[in-house]
Amino acid sequence: MDLSNLPRAAEADADGFRKENNRLLGIPVDGTVMIRAGSMVGYTGELTFTGKSTAEGGLTGFVKEAVTSEGTPVMVAEGSGYLYVADRSKKVQTLDLDAGESLSVNGNDVLAFESSVDYEINTVGSLSGAAASGLTNVYLTGPGEVAVTTHGDPLVVTPPVKTDPDATVAWSDGLSPSFSVNKALEIGQTSGESVQMEFTADEGFVVLQPHEEGGQM
Repeated sequence: MDLSNLPRAAEADADGFRKENNRLLGIPVDGTVMIRAGSMVGYTGELTFTGKSTAEGGLTGFVKEAVTSEGTPVMVAEGSGYLYVADRSKKVQTLDLDAGESLSVNGNDVLAFESSVDYEINTVGSLSGAAASGLTNVYLTGPGEVAVTTHGDPLVVTPPVKTDPDATVAWSDGLSPSFSVNKALEIGQTSGESVQMEFTADEGFVVLQPHEEGGQM
């Protein structure tokens, strides 16, 4: 069988996070790394995985700060080997955070981050049930590598801007979004409410994805 046209996995001694392809991340592990629960698709070497999410999607033992019972399920991969992670065929984006540099990421879009990265999980915004009583958010502070996932190719925009929470992947340190409900939006002949995130600063950045609710890209 000729497999020459298929992509080959990275060498196990590769350094740093490596995009095996647009939708699969390779991570050399020598110690520990934090990954999204359920994201492991394969590994070589000797690795163990700890940290189990509850039925409600919360965390057991790894939340530094949780405002509600909901959170981002996180596993710790530990040992020596090479790990492959992915999330529902979403595209993988890798970022390097300098020491003291921070980034806020939608909890649905966190894939992996190095153990040197400090993290807090909380909720931003609440409209008495709107937007699932707020957006589960992971606040990451470097130094270290971070991997996030997006539906399709991401777009970086400069505030002020209003965004759909489902399309909002991440935003820079210093930005503090608020939630609002626009009751005037109409789609076709149907009127309804639309929850929006509003970034009012005139600096920083917001990362968006071309995501449609209920669809896959």
